Amino acid sequence: MLNFYPGPSKIYPEVRNYLMDAYDEGILGAPHRGEQFVQLSRTVVGSLKRRLNIPQDYSIFFTSSATECWEILTQSLTKKKSFHIYNGSFGEKWYEYAKKLRPNAEGIRFDINEAMPVEELDISVDTELICFTQNETSNGTQVTASTILNLHNRFRDTLTAVDATSSMAGLNLKHIKADIWFASVQKCFGLPPGLGILVCSPRAIFRAKQMNERSHYNSLVSLYEKMLNYQTVHTPNTLNIYLLKRMLEDRPFIKQLDIDLTDRANELYEFFGQFTDFKLLIENEEVRSKTVLVLEANERLVEDIKKRALHHNIRLGNGYGPWQRNTFRVANFPAIANEEYEELKRFFLHYYA
Repeated sequence: MLNFYPGPSKIYPEVRNYLMDAYDEGILGAPHRGEQFVQLSRTVVGSLKRRLNIPQDYSIFFTSSATECWEILTQSLTKKKSFHIYNGSFGEKWYEYAKKLRPNAEGIRFDINEAMPVEELDISVDTELICFTQNETSNGTQVTASTILNLHNRFRDTLTAVDATSSMAGLNLKHIKADIWFASVQKCFGLPPGLGILVCSPRAIFRAKQMNERSHYNSLVSLYEKMLNYQTVHTPNTLNIYLLKRMLEDRPFIKQLDIDLTDRANELYEFFGQFTDFKLLIENEEVRSKTVLVLEANERLVEDIKKRALHHNIRLGNGYGPWQRNTFRVANFPAIANEEYEELKRFFLHYYA
């Protein structure tokens, strides 16, 4: 089965051997307060910083998912409110969840074919956290590095948090331009679901210490104190952390991965742009995602494409949110090999050219 679903997506084929190695090395039953896990945790944190260009003074934490990070950030970094900038379902869900915990949270939606309107944002001085999704998986849009820089420069005194679930470990993100980044590993990391990565700047940690919120098991200040000794507050997903260690050791550095994914994204957009029965949902090339392509057609054709593809052992992504019925999605993640995309192209040329 060729898997182009945008998460959980294809895992690296080497994971099969990693799993057996994890069993043989005894890591699966290792105490999470013991030296074997501490060494594993320390190694993974160091590899994440080196391989993904994360600043050395940023802190890294293990969570269960990116969704859990929404909760951690709201409860541990905001007393009053956050401000959410979104154009799709996942950014909106983050906003809606934040409002449940902090009813004063504010948000603004922008169009999927427009860049984030940084110059037009009216964010009050009592806002404690600015939140946005770098790569919106539901509609195939992205917030560019230059836009993130503009946001950083305009609201320099306010913490910024970035959901990078569909781009971390695939794109060379400029982590220094935001205070918090987080992702789950079932997309560009090429691993099974069940592990989240939360990256925090010294400013974010300082704010967490100031608030000193300790009412939850996953309070950020508690995560920080445990991670000083490379431990977690909860019993962690040791297996996935081990798989992450092995994956990082065997993959190229993020600069090369970014080049490869960008080149392939350009080729895929050019390829799909030639069809007339369906079209690219995002018309503005500047804001098109490099890791998730979204194609639009009438509902009947979308269902036909997905069914025919599945009959040929090709799994395409369903549409999501408002675009659930009239789109399908194609992941462009590092674990998916170039020859698999050639097979995908042959399928579309055969049936829909």
